[in-house]
Amino acid sequence: MSVLKEFRQFVSRGNVLDLAVGVIIGAAFGKIVSSLVADIIMPPLGLLMGNIDFNHIVVHLKPAIDDKHPETAVNLNVGVFLKNIIDFLLVALAIFGIVKASNRFRPPAAPPPPPPVSKEVELLTEIRDALIRR
Repeated sequence: MSVLKEFRQFVSRGNVLDLAVGVIIGAAFGKIVSSLVADIIMPPLGLLMGNIDFNHIVVHLKPAIDDKHPETAVNLNVGVFLKNIIDFLLVALAIFGIVKASNRFRPPAAPPPPPPVSKEVELLTEIRDALIRR
């Protein structure tokens, strides 16, 4: 089988297309959540904490050489990291809600079949039944 034909079969499977749609929708959803956090949640939270702009919460490890070259500074952007944590938590909460809701619509899983009876148990059952019949 040629590589092109094999690739065509792989792409035409339903799971691959479902995954592609999920990734695209997930990326769009991630942008919406990022905007929600950056534009809606963080400004009031910063206001409540004393007019803090989370983008400016920085730990300076090494100062810049001069004002003309601020890119030479080494900083830990703690505020941006906090925003990303809140982004992640909101996305995880939304995914949890979607999975929980979708599980309600799934039929319950069939119980597993009982384990097979061993020969010893089978023989003991026959002996017991024979004794009861006496």
